[in-house]
Amino acid sequence: MNSLGRRATGGLLVLPFLWLTWSVGGGPTGSPPKVVASTAGPILQVSPPAPGSDHPTRPARPGYLAPPDPIRPQTLPALPRAGHWQPLVIIHGQTAVRAAFLRPEAQFTSDRIGVAWVNQRLVTVALHPGDTTPGGSGLSQPSQVPGSQRDRLLATFNSGFLMSASRGGYWQNGTSVIPLRRGAASMVFYRDGHLDVVRWSDASPQRNVAAVRQNLTLLVDHGRVTPEVGSASWGATLGGGTYVWRSAVGVRSDGALVFAVGPSLSARTLANILRDAGAVRAMELDINPAWTNFMTYAHPRRGVAVPHMLTSDAQPNPYRYLQPSSRDFVAVLAR
Repeated sequence: MNSLGRRATGGLLVLPFLWLTWSVGGGPTGSPPKVVASTAGPILQVSPPAPGSDHPTRPARPGYLAPPDPIRPQTLPALPRAGHWQPLVIIHGQTAVRAAFLRPEAQFTSDRIGVAWVNQRLVTVALHPGDTTPGGSGLSQPSQVPGSQRDRLLATFNSGFLMSASRGGYWQNGTSVIPLRRGAASMVFYRDGHLDVVRWSDASPQRNVAAVRQNLTLLVDHGRVTPEVGSASWGATLGGGTYVWRSAVGVRSDGALVFAVGPSLSARTLANILRDAGAVRAMELDINPAWTNFMTYAHPRRGVAVPHMLTSDAQPNPYRYLQPSSRDFVAVLAR
């Protein structure tokens, strides 16, 4: 094992990444507690993976998924290594989670967007309701990652808007909290543990569906940015600005998930990043700095999950999903 990594129980290896908090002028203003990592220029870097972990001997091991192509820079000149994927979580020699970083717009020189890639062949994905959003009772999942699952916990990320603003519904294991809307962008969680992103068309979920969480309309469909990106409203932002903290999730043609989060993002730039990360369908999730986040978890000992945030969020709370959460969220567990 690389000395910079933290080995988890069950053969998991979580590779730490450097946290930086940037001032308006682009210099680091401080760092929360972190494990050691390294940087190469202004793009965040993680420790290198164990040799050969991305290229197993033939025949390929079960669960292997080829590394994605780098994400095209959104602005030129591109920073060194911008958009290049780096392993974050390795399971038995296979990469389960990767990260890439890039600038959102030319005018925001100090901002960095984090993009995560998740190999769904190696993980299961579940929706957890929040105590306030969606609220209600009788749902099948708790409002936090339960202790019994923390040894398998690889990552978590935020879900969508408050239900009153989502223009869509919430359905989980037979319970309809808010009616599903035809045509709404939808995260569909299946009983076999995989997640898809679709434009909802069914009147009611099929028997193989565990949960549906809707939010606005699709950002990307059939691998193209949708016309709605230029015409629809994409949330009530702080101060009414266009370029704010945003997040989105998409699914690639190979079944992998991609999740983007960061500051100074318009809906169009967010859509462009997801498309360029290979998403064939993608949807915006929550916005504004209090609600956008992606965390991976190290496991220094059995029963303990230590979160590490992908981005230097303005209002971080990395433990938010290890305690009762007011808002719904998505948990990624090792299969």
